[in-house]
Amino acid sequence: MENNIRGGEAPVACQLEADKNYAWCTCGHSDNQPFCNGNHKKEGATPPTIFSVPEAKEAHLCTCKQTSNPPYCDGSHKN
Repeated sequence: MENNIRGGEAPVACQLEADKNYAWCTCGHSDNQPFCNGNHKKEGATPPTIFSVPEAKEAHLCTCKQTSNPPYCDGSHKN
């Protein structure tokens, strides 16, 4: 499996809705960063991480796929 390619060089600010399921791209192959568009299937890569938030909020979601706090950016793209 080819994983952890960079889907981008910086996080994406996203408005997240409470109790909605999101599929965060873990492999970097999605054309819809930071969210999954199913490209992991044809690439043989890792499936998305499904997550939700209890309250609506803005969050900076990782696109470099190097974060230690997925799906949230931890600044790893700067390394």
